[in-house]
Amino acid sequence: MPAPHSPQPTDPSPLPVPPERGNARRPGPPPVVPPVLAEVVRSGFVEGRHRGALVVLAADGAVELALGDVTAPVFPRSANKPMQAAGVLRAGLDLSGERLALAAASHSGESFHRDLVRKMLDEHGLDPALLQCPADLPLDPEERDTYLASGASPDRITMNCSGKHTAMLAVCVQRGWPVESYLDPEHPLQRIIHDVVEDAAGEPVAAVGTDGCGAPLMAIGLVGLARAFRSFVGAETGTAERRVADAMRAHPEYVAGTRRPDTWLMREVPGALSKMGAEAVQAVALPDGRALAFKVEDGATRALGPVLGRALTLMGVEGPVVDRIGRAPLLGGGREVGEIRAAF
Repeated sequence: MPAPHSPQPTDPSPLPVPPERGNARRPGPPPVVPPVLAEVVRSGFVEGRHRGALVVLAADGAVELALGDVTAPVFPRSANKPMQAAGVLRAGLDLSGERLALAAASHSGESFHRDLVRKMLDEHGLDPALLQCPADLPLDPEERDTYLASGASPDRITMNCSGKHTAMLAVCVQRGWPVESYLDPEHPLQRIIHDVVEDAAGEPVAAVGTDGCGAPLMAIGLVGLARAFRSFVGAETGTAERRVADAMRAHPEYVAGTRRPDTWLMREVPGALSKMGAEAVQAVALPDGRALAFKVEDGATRALGPVLGRALTLMGVEGPVVDRIGRAPLLGGGREVGEIRAAF
């Protein structure tokens, strides 16, 4: 006797109906490929390229050179620090000299940096435990080796942003603002810094993120970043912006360190204001009103020097410091076999 018929299970997910020819989705415009800013050349062979965007402003603030999309927002990372330091001054903290330079610093973690951070904490009655930047080792490789050889371990004071965090805490104590939430984007201090960034850049902040040190990070375009540095150099004497620029230029070793390009440039090019940021961001302003800003798209800091050196050369800045900054040799078997070079 044949088995009774069993109904076949139905498919709960029927096949989609193909769209009608007239309603087919059309591809959008292809993405814009950023230009090559630097090439990696080994034994005469180009083995890699670093793309990005770069802008140079003329003395009157007009765009003189633009490579790539220079208006798209980027996170300037530590290139925002001069604006953060100006925000601390606007909020009422009285800093000057090395202390103000350290408030705008990505310091190398050398002993004189750590000593001044401790002194500033003591001067404002602050416990180092209040610092909310992460514990870290010195940024400078030579200093890191010395530090570790001494038996020291990662520490918040050693972290390259500790001067900035100390200044932020100090003004919070002075104003009676909460210290436990000083890194909240809605904290009164961070709202002031937000306003400083927009004022200096001449454009609204496009996004707010969190920097590596935990502080709020405001996104602006490269034109805005160059404009901000230009505004600091050209600001009236006595303003928060000019005070920061003057302190950084007078004490560049506190802004960076004894073996860092920002220090070399501010020492050897009179009136220059220079600050790098993580993920291969750089901004420079010259005393005549010209300025530059760039970002290497893949964040490769090894391309910073060659790109900066070439941009300065195009701006007519000359001297051994430009050659020193721009030189980036590649080694093979312990000898020089190539270089990272600018491609514009």
